[in-house]
Amino acid sequence: MDGHGMVVGFLSGSDSVCASLLCAASRTCQNSANASTAIEPPPIDPPTRQRFRVTFSTRGFCLDFHLPDPRVVEPMRVFHCSHCQQVVFFENSQCIHCGHTLAYLPDVAQMGSLDPLEGGLWSSPVATTPGQTYRQCANYVAQQVCNWAVAAEDPNPLCVSCRLTRVIPDVVVPEHRDAWFRLEAAKRRLVYTLRSLKLPLQSKQHDPANGLAFDFLADAQNAGGPTILTGHQDGVITISIAEADDSERERRRTQLHEPYRTLLGHLRHESGHYYWDRLIRDDERLAAFRELFGDERQDYAQALQQHYETGPTATWFEHFVSAYAGSHPWEDWAETWAHYLHITDTLETAAACGLTIRPRRSDEPMLKQAPGQAGSPSASFDRLIDSWFPVTYLMNNLNRGLGLPDAYPFVLSPPAIDKLRFVHDTVTIAARAASRARTSRRRARTADALPAAPQPTDSQVAGDAGPAAVAGDPGPAAAAGTNSVV
Repeated sequence: MDGHGMVVGFLSGSDSVCASLLCAASRTCQNSANASTAIEPPPIDPPTRQRFRVTFSTRGFCLDFHLPDPRVVEPMRVFHCSHCQQVVFFENSQCIHCGHTLAYLPDVAQMGSLDPLEGGLWSSPVATTPGQTYRQCANYVAQQVCNWAVAAEDPNPLCVSCRLTRVIPDVVVPEHRDAWFRLEAAKRRLVYTLRSLKLPLQSKQHDPANGLAFDFLADAQNAGGPTILTGHQDGVITISIAEADDSERERRRTQLHEPYRTLLGHLRHESGHYYWDRLIRDDERLAAFRELFGDERQDYAQALQQHYETGPTATWFEHFVSAYAGSHPWEDWAETWAHYLHITDTLETAAACGLTIRPRRSDEPMLKQAPGQAGSPSASFDRLIDSWFPVTYLMNNLNRGLGLPDAYPFVLSPPAIDKLRFVHDTVTIAARAASRARTSRRRARTADALPAAPQPTDSQVAGDAGPAAVAGDPGPAAAAGTNSVV
């Protein structure tokens, strides 16, 4: 209205939710969404691009959000109820406007509202396959710790995220159940990103040699018992459930002088160790990795001990994304990998919200448009980095206005950016290889489904009977999930 921190223009219910998403720098506004009153969504005929502008006089920048036509179904980080078009959130299980049950549908990468059918099955308007039906994940129905769906024809009772969890704590203990809920919610965000980037992702049960598993463990109840340490080994990511306690995690963050410590950050970091084993260790890119990150063959335990005893070097910020990254090349890779996932995830949300930044001064950070392919392996790395700097400038300023710490308390030096580019290139190469492998499996299944070539009669044996039908690989059997209780 007058340029003094007032909203300029029309602000609809969907717009306000989109703004709250961006202010949080992620899609973590489930509580505020559940607590909010239902708002009649704006009409969608004819299709329009709604827009609002907020001006902050103290910093002198403008925000423009261009909201896309809500009828368009696209994999993005801003979701809508497919029945009433109300904005919904990644963690929601029910639309607060029309009351429909919600579930994330991995086959279409969308939050979808559901219609009940007989036999515990559901359908959704966003399903792209005619007649496609779903079941709720077993952890959705029995434990209320998940909100993903499973294709009805999939024999596995667990969704593609929950089936990666191998061990959970004893949920008879109330705080353990809450910790499990928080850990699974963070893991689903990680799984969403890994799937969006087209990275190889199979469970340990499906692929014992190369698959991924998560163990969520509690410390021993008896005094003097073992303490669970968060880490990765041979495809198993172990997370101490103590990290799900906000006060305990903050205590550890302060004790270790870390600027940032979250459950999602832990999961992204440890997934970096897993993908180093999958994508770098036995690959031709290992030599290039050593040129950028250093030789990982140096003693790992000794390097960590030295880091904790003496701390990082005084100039660590000139070479690494974080102080901990300087402890060992493996940790440098894992920290850089986690930052890459931070960047792609946040920019995908910004693009979904239609964010642009138009400062009053030409020497301030500007963003014409966030890259729409930020969460895809086909994204341009240069566009990602060029967009990331103004977005972090905005996020940190907004957080400071709320009295909160910086959302992204890091500075990226040129060597750190070179390492991020290496991660991006690795992801792109892996995605292309995975795509080729999927194509080969589809062709093999198609060939296997073809009718067998007719057997030659006795009179044809002496002649050329033509090529025999190719027997293809029928593909891997459906994974059977496991969710053992400690």
